[in-house]
Amino acid sequence: MPPAPGYHPAQGTAPFPGPYGPPPPPGYGPPPGYGGPPPGWGPPMRPKSNTGLIVSLSLVVLLIAGVAVTGVIRSTAAKSRSSSDTGYDYPGSTYAPISTTTTTTTRTTTTTTTTSATTTTTSRTTTTTSATPTGPRPVYTLADNPLFSTGNGVNVVTCGLPAWRSDPQSAQAFFTAALPCFEQGWAPVMQRAGLPYFTPGLEFPGGTTWESPCGSANQGTWAAFYCPSNNTIYMPFEGLQTDVNGTATGNYLALFAHEFGHHIQELSGVNEAYWDARYEAGDQTALGLELSRRSELQAQCFGGMWFAGGQHGGASINDKVIREMLADGYTRGDWKQGAPPDHGSPQHYGAWQEHGFTNNRTAPCNTWAANSADVS
Repeated sequence: MPPAPGYHPAQGTAPFPGPYGPPPPPGYGPPPGYGGPPPGWGPPMRPKSNTGLIVSLSLVVLLIAGVAVTGVIRSTAAKSRSSSDTGYDYPGSTYAPISTTTTTTTRTTTTTTTTSATTTTTSRTTTTTSATPTGPRPVYTLADNPLFSTGNGVNVVTCGLPAWRSDPQSAQAFFTAALPCFEQGWAPVMQRAGLPYFTPGLEFPGGTTWESPCGSANQGTWAAFYCPSNNTIYMPFEGLQTDVNGTATGNYLALFAHEFGHHIQELSGVNEAYWDARYEAGDQTALGLELSRRSELQAQCFGGMWFAGGQHGGASINDKVIREMLADGYTRGDWKQGAPPDHGSPQHYGAWQEHGFTNNRTAPCNTWAANSADVS
């Protein structure tokens, strides 16, 4: 369960060897009196948009929260696992892509034709080729997924980013530069857990009407979402609410970190197991919505973990960025009356993010094993 807001050192965890990012050092914490949105925090809670929803055949919108709308969307009509791009091309990486072994089977059919004068024998050879994946594979479980092995956390990341400027071209450059930083932190986590990793796609739709394999946006203000159908993070500029966030780098990175957390869930197999469980429970039932909150709050926790690695690496992830990120979490969540409770209360939304940051371990981010009261 997430702790009350404020710095809480990891409990019962051995020091991280090697380059792993440790939890923030003792004494580091949010500003004094931090316990939700800090006094004087300017904007009101970030509204959920109920316009421009991405729709497709039997589409179920899973994540509707954050700056305008953020999330991951997928059709639950077909429960087949989405196809994955197997190329991992992070510069300098030693992680091999998922490879295949080829098996060839030869079958010979003999046909004999008999006439009064001669006997003719014809042989026909049929070759069947199949490809069998090798290397790490997803594990389609929730609470007992190897992703949550004890002692696994995000590596230290030294991330130099361009200054934030609120125009589409600059935003694209910013998130494009951030992507390798997230890979530096998360790819080793997946390797240690024996799970696959590859680079997600990154798209920057223009305007308020656009298409994706998960559906189409029409007159909407989607801030960000992850599409498992093509393993791509979408960051449409029109939904980033730059008039509210200004130059708060931590806010934009927190949004990106949340969506990258969904990518980690997808690669590990957690996302597929979640979708199956929610399909069986019913999308808008009490249990289905609780499962949605567990998924969303876990993405928040994973997002906080990355900031722990970035904070220890220095460069662009300084104390100001950390404070912006921590404050931003408490402005999101299911605060609007009448909206489906699919993300978690603002207090939990912020607390799970802070929990990931203060612990930097995947095990404490295992929302699937948390009490229902801690994911409300």
